[in-house]
Amino acid sequence: MKKAYIAGPLFDDHEREYLEKIAQIVESYGISTFVPHRDAGLVTGDFTFEKKVKVFDVDMEYLEPADIVIALLTGRDVDSGTAAEIGYAYKAGKRLIGISANTIKPINNFVWGIFNYGKDIVDSLDDLKTLLEKEFGAS
Repeated sequence: MKKAYIAGPLFDDHEREYLEKIAQIVESYGISTFVPHRDAGLVTGDFTFEKKVKVFDVDMEYLEPADIVIALLTGRDVDSGTAAEIGYAYKAGKRLIGISANTIKPINNFVWGIFNYGKDIVDSLDDLKTLLEKEFGAS
């Protein structure tokens, strides 16, 4: 079974809910997913050294074996954690798919290049479904 790591900002309920919608779509194609806040939990209280280590280690535990990284790209300045995850995935030769969620700002050019010169960035959840259907068949 293919594995997907769903990357994106986790700063508010809207972002987290959107990431979960992405995961549901991906899972409908028989791909297992890891969504950091859903599967590892949100950090509460002080972000101590121990919590930082745990977050990094758990995320890497799921990012390393992932076949696909799907990233929510929200605006000109992509979330720094998401940028690090997609940079790692790009260098590791993983399949990358970006979803811009119809952002009104152009995506950073370097990020755009990482996603096959923008060819692997979709604008909506429906466009994500279309792309996944082409690659993995009907859900």
